[in-house]
Amino acid sequence: MDTRYGFTRRKALAAGAAVATSFAGCLASGTSNRETPVFLLAAGSLNNALENGLRPSLDVPLEIEAHGSAQVARLVADGQKAPDIVSLADVALFDGPLHPAWYAEFATNSLVISYDPASEGGKRIAAAGEQGWFRPLLSGEVSLGRTDPDVDPLGYRTLFMLELATHHYDTDENLREAIPDREQIYPETQLVSQFETGSIDAAVTYRNMAVERDYSFINLPTAIDLSDPAAASEYETARYTLPDGKEVRGGVISYGATIPDGKQTESVASVFAAHTTGSYLHEFGFTVPENYPTYTGDVPDALDA
Repeated sequence: MDTRYGFTRRKALAAGAAVATSFAGCLASGTSNRETPVFLLAAGSLNNALENGLRPSLDVPLEIEAHGSAQVARLVADGQKAPDIVSLADVALFDGPLHPAWYAEFATNSLVISYDPASEGGKRIAAAGEQGWFRPLLSGEVSLGRTDPDVDPLGYRTLFMLELATHHYDTDENLREAIPDREQIYPETQLVSQFETGSIDAAVTYRNMAVERDYSFINLPTAIDLSDPAAASEYETARYTLPDGKEVRGGVISYGATIPDGKQTESVASVFAAHTTGSYLHEFGFTVPENYPTYTGDVPDALDA
């Protein structure tokens, strides 16, 4: 695939408007697209930002459904869902099970340790800090939450982080083997809410999930938080095999979205532009590099203008 970088935010917004105009001719005669919701199938970590940041900014009806990104990709690839827009937390999933003609990368993120400052386990995590957060987890003093690596990039990125942390902190135990167990697993869309029910003391989350809910969290070193392009070669040493046999490897966290073939209508294009360039992304804790969004593949002419 060809990759086209260097779109400024102004160019991206202009491109979104151009796409809307370009796709207007694709509308079926007599169809009022304004009355038909645009269906956005998205990563769970985007859900709150989409519901409370993107949706209020639109004049187009929007239907949002969120799951772990690996599950989203399989639902679309298997034909169980036919969204107008697909938005994932790992662009690697656009190289299988999905194979879109093009996609846009529009935001990045990092892993953090979120914790409940009112619980005894949360207090232990806070006291241990950036250099020792794993020790209370090894001792069993803290109840941890994480997501399922078989359906969600946050789940397998948690395993990558633990593997990288073993080397970064030079621990005697393999953290990827010693810390995880099945009882820790929650759906991504429910993970942080477990603090509010007292079910867990801490969780491995994306930074945006903690920021948008005002939870306490510990920033991890860039050597293990999957945010630093300079550390990409180290991140790539960590691997995980999904149930369908696809191997995913560590890398810088990057969110990507595409419009599937046949879905390019005026309202879909306008929602896509707002989704991938909107200021709400910053407001809900995502990082948006200056050159984002960037585009990969057979990009529609209007986007490549």
